[in-house]
Amino acid sequence: MELYRTTFPIPVSSSLLSHTMPAVFMGSCFTEHIGQKLTELKFPVDVNPFGVIYNPWSVKNCLEVLIREKEFTKEELHYFDHQWLSFYHQTSFSHPDLQQCLKTINEGIRFSSGFLKTAEFLFITFGTARIFTWKESGQVVSNCHKIPADQFERRMLSPGEITRMFVDLMNELSKFNPRLKVVFTVSPVRHWKDGAVGNQVSKATLLLAIHNLRENFSETGYFPAYEIVMDDLRDYRFYAEDMIHLNRTANDYIWRLFKHSFIEKESQETISEIEKILEAVAHRPMKPDSESHRKFLQESLKYAREVQKKYPFLDLSREMGYFAGKE
Repeated sequence: MELYRTTFPIPVSSSLLSHTMPAVFMGSCFTEHIGQKLTELKFPVDVNPFGVIYNPWSVKNCLEVLIREKEFTKEELHYFDHQWLSFYHQTSFSHPDLQQCLKTINEGIRFSSGFLKTAEFLFITFGTARIFTWKESGQVVSNCHKIPADQFERRMLSPGEITRMFVDLMNELSKFNPRLKVVFTVSPVRHWKDGAVGNQVSKATLLLAIHNLRENFSETGYFPAYEIVMDDLRDYRFYAEDMIHLNRTANDYIWRLFKHSFIEKESQETISEIEKILEAVAHRPMKPDSESHRKFLQESLKYAREVQKKYPFLDLSREMGYFAGKE
């Protein structure tokens, strides 16, 4: 039988993720697809503690904030369009009230700094090699917060710049948390505002920088999300309506390959049991008040309790509360 696509082997990682291993995910929106999937499946993860970050410089800045457990003050914030904002953070952290904005940011940093200190894995996804620098201060920003474009300078990082900054960062991370295993990936989501050629140059820059880093740090991992989409799927049926972002089919396919490559066998079995519970929660009966549905909820609650007892490190309280009629 002929195979009408080009597949390639993705090796199983020498270090595998389990339900008892904390992991931090930072980077572009692709990071959130994998991170949110792991959150749903009860893995101990911290996903994008600063919000979505696209470029390597901003990823570096945010990780340095966590390493130093930086305390933000009014001087680090900016006021625009009736909102206090941070150039390190996504707009979801902005707030009309200064103190509330600082509280949200600093509580998040304290939590995520402690989480990174005990984490076993750090997954970093680069989205673009282009950076925006605020002209007023020279600061590279993670998010422009819809401030007029003429207040920023835009340029492309070089592979050498990215390599140098991350060599220093990797050394800092190894001192901060010697157990931490770093895994890089490049987002398959295209940055179409850069243009067709510009996007390819940007992705190539990121790929070369990661190659250089892996030459320097042999224990560093890589997951080929970009290559899976470009060289395996290669079809617009795997894209959302905007023809830029991936659809659920593509994300599910990448997830299955990620699971095979980075999640240990025991946790893969645990995932299957958790998925049964989540499917039961998602079930919408034709007759919610029927005896058959009441029995279904009772059986689902019993099964969830058995799984909880079998894996005491899981938190199935929300699901059990739903089956018991408490939510």
